Amino acid sequence: SAPLHVEIMLSRLYNILMEKIIITEDEGDQRLDRFLKKYLRNAPLSLIYKMIRKDVKVNGRRVELSRQLNAGDELCLYVADGELAAYAGRRPEAKAKRQFKVAYEDANLLIAEKPLGLLTHGDRVEKKNTLANQVVAYLSEQGSFKPGRRDTFAPSPVNRLDRNTTGLVIFGKTHAAVKTLNRMVQERGFIRKFYLTVVKGIIRDSSELQHVMRKNRAKNMVGAAPAGQSDDMKDAAGGGPGACGRDAGSKYMETLIRPVKTGKGYTLVEAELVTGRTHQIRAQLAAASFPVIGDPKYGDPAVNARINGQFGLSSQFLHAHKLVFEDAEDELAYLKGLVVTAPLPPSMGIIEAALFGGA
Repeated sequence: SAPLHVEIMLSRLYNILMEKIIITEDEGDQRLDRFLKKYLRNAPLSLIYKMIRKDVKVNGRRVELSRQLNAGDELCLYVADGELAAYAGRRPEAKAKRQFKVAYEDANLLIAEKPLGLLTHGDRVEKKNTLANQVVAYLSEQGSFKPGRRDTFAPSPVNRLDRNTTGLVIFGKTHAAVKTLNRMVQERGFIRKFYLTVVKGIIRDSSELQHVMRKNRAKNMVGAAPAGQSDDMKDAAGGGPGACGRDAGSKYMETLIRPVKTGKGYTLVEAELVTGRTHQIRAQLAAASFPVIGDPKYGDPAVNARINGQFGLSSQFLHAHKLVFEDAEDELAYLKGLVVTAPLPPSMGIIEAALFGGA
């Protein structure tokens, strides 16, 4: 990732700094106002909008705040001496002990194996020790990402796992890669995502789970109501004409279920996401009377207590174990056919062996 090219000139007469910024590939393809919100991260929005009207030029001309920046554009920013450093601040250094493993890496992307208990992104409580920060720190140490004080881009994830769900998370290492990967993750036909989970009960046959999601924001949970088989309900997966289905504001959920092993009243299941909703696999399996073991939100409390006592499992047994790049496009076309897998973490492997080793 090439750092921003910045030149600073000082007019002593007017005590004004003129900062000239050459937009790179990683900063291009975004609106001027959004770029400046990142570049001047400590400046209030009102000041940024005022600066765009009076103190910013792109390629020598004043432009609208919605002007799309492109690689190679020259942005000139006029700021009073002493204010620029205060407005720009410093990008927090991503210093975090590495806990993840690298499942795949090339010049454009990195696929990490996220461990149990690690947030993908920061939240109100934990802002530093996250998978995103650990990946940025790793890439900085490797030399494939060189953060500058005023850079507006950093490698970022394009999919997300809950804190206590383990497995594969995709990171784009360049702006172009992040943009393409986001599109590939959101649209069907590009990246297939498979999970391994253990559920209470015996599942004999593969099935297709279809539900309508109903959010309970107070409990941070979702309900899974039976979905109709109409085309309108399936259109909801892509936000089409039937996106609301039968319930206004609801969203369609679909997961493909395949039993892998059975034993002792449990089933090891491979689940493939067709849609990607919050808590989708956990909520749908619970609605189908096959709750995920260890799941504190949707699981069976008696089963969870028994499994916790036997194995020390206090969170859901859910692992993102495989990504299949069915297709790829633009600069990532070479990924077509790539399959990336991550083995179960040792603690989950012990449970699998104990429950299904003789099955």
